[in-house]
Amino acid sequence: MFEIRVSDGVVRLKGRLDASQSDQAQKVLRVLEGPISLDCSELDYISSAGIGVIIETYRRLHAAGHTLKLVHLLPRVRNIFAYAGLDRILTIE
Repeated sequence: MFEIRVSDGVVRLKGRLDASQSDQAQKVLRVLEGPISLDCSELDYISSAGIGVIIETYRRLHAAGHTLKLVHLLPRVRNIFAYAGLDRILTIE
């Protein structure tokens, strides 16, 4: 199960963001502009497909001069980004 909700520049991710849910996440994130925070406090799991969606969103926003920030990551999700070396590229708080 996966949910994505948008409110005032904050995108809340809940559940498992994997290949079966990446299209849904991409559709929502593709249309967002401006600085965005991804609240990952309820994100239990992210696969390489989910990471790809986040990286694509980061690149698009960065090219437009905007920021993407990941906040409130659970330790197991934070570790996935760290193992991939993405904690050196993405803003993670």
